[in-house]
Amino acid sequence: MLQLLTYTLFSRESRMITDRQPAAHPIASPDDYAECRRVMLGASKNYSFASRFLPRAVLRHVEALYALMRVGDDRVDETYEGFDSPLAAIEDWERTYWQAFETGHSDHPVMRAYLASATACGIPAEVMAPYFRAMKEDLTVARYPTFADLMHYMEGSALPVGRAMTYILGVRPSYTVEETLPYADSLSIAMQLSNFWRDIGPDWRIGRVYLPGEDLTRFQVTEADLAGGRVTPDFIALLEFEMARAEAYYRNARIAVRRLATGRVGVMAALEVYRGIHAAIRRNGYDVFTRRAGTTKSQKLGLALSAPLAVYFP
Repeated sequence: MLQLLTYTLFSRESRMITDRQPAAHPIASPDDYAECRRVMLGASKNYSFASRFLPRAVLRHVEALYALMRVGDDRVDETYEGFDSPLAAIEDWERTYWQAFETGHSDHPVMRAYLASATACGIPAEVMAPYFRAMKEDLTVARYPTFADLMHYMEGSALPVGRAMTYILGVRPSYTVEETLPYADSLSIAMQLSNFWRDIGPDWRIGRVYLPGEDLTRFQVTEADLAGGRVTPDFIALLEFEMARAEAYYRNARIAVRRLATGRVGVMAALEVYRGIHAAIRRNGYDVFTRRAGTTKSQKLGLALSAPLAVYFP
């Protein structure tokens, strides 16, 4: 019955926007969008899974958005082949971005696809300006003394995603994009916080700590504890505090999801899948150092199938 309900609601949303969605800008080819899809499928299991519940008419725009940011992230974190440094690599991506919006063209397939999607969906070029700032800061900033400092980072690393998605999916006639964006910001923050808490161990191994310094002090957890992978009662209390903080943002984010014109089931599915990271952390005994808090396909499906009820029967 729940599967039938999901199919019915998802199909209804798809039919609602098939004729409304603008055609892609002619500078982007199907091959450009196919490259974006390849990037997304190869980089994020959670994001790729949740995207299956989005209406097909907007999926290519979501894939273009993800690929745009994934290329930038990889230039900072993974490879800067062809450049003298990661900074030179991300600065080149930033120049490529602004030149695309200034000229209406790009030589890079991902950038062509994103430009086409931004044009079709009315995403302002300035939405991504904080993203490039955050990526450059990522190269020199590895600690965040306060949660406010971490929020400043997320204003660039996370918020542009939710804001661009709001333009892509649109809002219902009784609302405006501007009044919906703060709630969309909550979803972006919640998802990134969940990722931070899941990846404490891997981040430590590359020299990064996203746990705010003030929280480490409050719960008497030291960087030596992180280095040793110590799952102490104090560390568990710290993780519970941080996950509760993320949960508050998830609750606020549900307001944004229900205001969307399209894709409500897909976005709520993404919310539930990312929120499921917290349950996985607890199942792993709070060991975020040697075990990755993931969910199985059946668990993801169960979380996603609960999305229609959360959207239409709050």
